[in-house]
Amino acid sequence: MEDLFGAGADSDDDAGSQASDSDRSDTGRPASPRSPLAVRMRPRTLDDVVGQQHLLGQGSPLRQLAAGANAAGPAGPSSVILWGPPGTGKTTLAHVIARGPGRKFVELSAITAGVKDVRLVMENALTARDLYRTTTVLFLDEIHRFNKAQQDALLPGVENRWVVLVAATTENPSFSVVSPLLSRSLLLTLKPLTDADIEGLLQRAVADARGLAGGVELTPDALQHLVRLSGGDARRALTALEAAAGVAYGDRNHDGDASEEPGLAGDGAPEAPVVVELRHTERALDVAAVRYDRAGDQHYDVASAFIKSIRGSDVDAALHYLARMLEAGEDPRFVARRIVISAAEDIGMADPTALQTAVAAAQAVQLIGMPEGRIILAEAVVHLATAPKSNAAYMGINKAIADVRAGMGTGIPAHLRDAHYQGAKGLGHGQGYKYAHDAPHGVATQQYAPDDLVGRDYYEPTGNGSERDIAPRLERLRRIIRGK
Repeated sequence: MEDLFGAGADSDDDAGSQASDSDRSDTGRPASPRSPLAVRMRPRTLDDVVGQQHLLGQGSPLRQLAAGANAAGPAGPSSVILWGPPGTGKTTLAHVIARGPGRKFVELSAITAGVKDVRLVMENALTARDLYRTTTVLFLDEIHRFNKAQQDALLPGVENRWVVLVAATTENPSFSVVSPLLSRSLLLTLKPLTDADIEGLLQRAVADARGLAGGVELTPDALQHLVRLSGGDARRALTALEAAAGVAYGDRNHDGDASEEPGLAGDGAPEAPVVVELRHTERALDVAAVRYDRAGDQHYDVASAFIKSIRGSDVDAALHYLARMLEAGEDPRFVARRIVISAAEDIGMADPTALQTAVAAAQAVQLIGMPEGRIILAEAVVHLATAPKSNAAYMGINKAIADVRAGMGTGIPAHLRDAHYQGAKGLGHGQGYKYAHDAPHGVATQQYAPDDLVGRDYYEPTGNGSERDIAPRLERLRRIIRGK
């Protein structure tokens, strides 16, 4: 399997030379042909980075940092905080920056490092700068896990430019990073990778000499399955590809189609690429491929079944369709929008808190992302599916719109018109208007609707949930307003 998974993993124009810092593993040793595919495929330049094009334009701060010590100028950015979901390239960008001339790469994890570790890095960085004219790039992963004292320990090195700090976080830095450090760093937001980004990355990994070097072929179904299950995470996509290729290679060996010598057929000719099929990706990931086309019928069919299950109060079916969409890689924001619409359309005033839950879920999913967002969406679905149902508000606005489109409701009663501008009173505007707060119970007998719509009822509450109490109150209000 060495030819399949490792051929040319470290090949470069200067083959045979010592690997640079950014080609090394976390242990500091040169990257091995047996290193994980995600490590071997790590970009070496910004031009190789997948996605994040909004941060990689010519003259951008990242390009200045990656170009060299003085490229950014004396006033240019020296440290950055990268904020984005997992697998979007935060570690990769740090490695690319570290490949600039006169750079040394040091990596710390906020999970295990403490103030002592930070101070040691700063001391070594100062020595490297003064004695060897080498700039230390400090990559600090999960900076949000550092407490205030630990983050404060970074300030001297960042302020005096002993280090180029590249800090990564999946949480909003405005809440998780201290203000002095934020003000001394450039905050860059990374976006989730698109399906096209992931697809291109997988195809590059299949062909690249550092990756699978043409040793495998992906069927369209297998490729789409890997893309769907990656969830916009490049690392997850490459790990899944490597596992699926391993399953496919094992199958071919088990079937007796491969020679004893990897990479050669029985007659000594080059061995044909291993074909990775959908069944291989399913076995490798232990996840059945969801038959779901995000741009086709399945997208709309599953979403329709999802909403109708909520409307029908079948919480179990609704959770099934929710899981089906999420497992297929559906955008959770799309799901959240459908939930908000369902809360207003199908629950309405029978449970006014349902809309509050739905909106909160939509906002929380945007903030948290996946995979934890599934829990938030599930809570909203359970609330909506088990809530009393009413489409009275939905039907009410539809009836009102139908009348407007039919040309009804012409004119506005004179006493309701704006009377603040000069000459309005001469037109009779505002005359005879009754201020509702002056009437008993804050409800005055008065015409509000246009003449041709007086007595027209649009909202007809049901007897479900909170609308049981709204119906009799509404009847009393209409009786007072209409003077009956």
